[in-house]
Amino acid sequence: MHTKKTKFKLSTWFPFSWRDLLITGVILLCAAELCILLQMANTSDGFASPVFVLAVLLISRLTTGYLYGLIAAVSGVVCVNFIFTYPYWAVNFTIAGYPLTFFTFLMVSVITCTLTTQARQQERLRIENEKEKMRANLLRSVSHDIRTPLTSIVGSTSAVLENPGLSVEERQELLEDARDEAQWLIRVVENLLSITRIGADQAQITKEPEAAEEVMGEAVRKFRKRFPGTSVCVSVPDDLLLVPMDAILIEQVLSNLLENAIFHGKAVHVKLSVQKDGPYARFSVWNDGYHIPDKDLPTLFEGTLKHSESTDCDGKRSMGLGLSVCRAIVHAHGGNIEARNTEDGVEFAFRLPCSEEEQV
Repeated sequence: MHTKKTKFKLSTWFPFSWRDLLITGVILLCAAELCILLQMANTSDGFASPVFVLAVLLISRLTTGYLYGLIAAVSGVVCVNFIFTYPYWAVNFTIAGYPLTFFTFLMVSVITCTLTTQARQQERLRIENEKEKMRANLLRSVSHDIRTPLTSIVGSTSAVLENPGLSVEERQELLEDARDEAQWLIRVVENLLSITRIGADQAQITKEPEAAEEVMGEAVRKFRKRFPGTSVCVSVPDDLLLVPMDAILIEQVLSNLLENAIFHGKAVHVKLSVQKDGPYARFSVWNDGYHIPDKDLPTLFEGTLKHSESTDCDGKRSMGLGLSVCRAIVHAHGGNIEARNTEDGVEFAFRLPCSEEEQV
């Protein structure tokens, strides 16, 4: 048990990395070359120590753990003593101030490595806290979003089974309610799968150049099939706009925003558009529904919106999960998403980086 614990500590303090080894070698080589140039310029002795102190500082800052900083400290002392201190190309440990030089190099390395390690640990803790916060918000939202449609499905199907005297119209209405709730439940599960896929450390978003209008067209086609009574207007540029993306995930973002317009905004008209915005492609989903309270806008995509916060929204539908998924997907693509109230409705817009060809 003691041996395993020691190995864990050693691997934490002195991790091996080819990248860090390369950084160490390159910086030490650059420091040595700079000192050689200064020596050729007949600069007085004493220039080498500051140069190698800077090299040790950079190596300690750019590498992980203490190993490469200590290597740089020892290598710096040896180089200063062997190459750049008289007598040249000879090791002389009796030179005045040599112990102080070695101690200085060592302290620079240890202090910088400690500060760098602490900063990285704090950053990891911050990221872990954000993940935990997202999981908590996700569970809080899902607990309601899953329970409500399941209760409705059980109630509708039980009513049909337990009341054989219901008319055809009544049976039809109950079964349609059960079907709608099942479709909503499917959307919730899809969102859960997407946010789990993005949140996994080993998951990678595979982006391929896709025609923006084709992805929008597929999302609109499915939306019109589910909501034939809603007016949808689509605007795309004349030229083909290729955007690197995971088409399925971006289609899900558009679907979530479209459904939010119906379930929460009670919209009648929806407009989708995409246009070039500098190095980005800007997707916009506008609807003529209810405005979002100003106090909710800053935290709209964090999944913290409560069901009772707006009387205009359908209480049984939480848009917290869907918008959290939208933000996670867009951020995974290197983009950003925002929402704002307009004079006659609400606009959700997100930007995705264009391909290098489109950025020219």
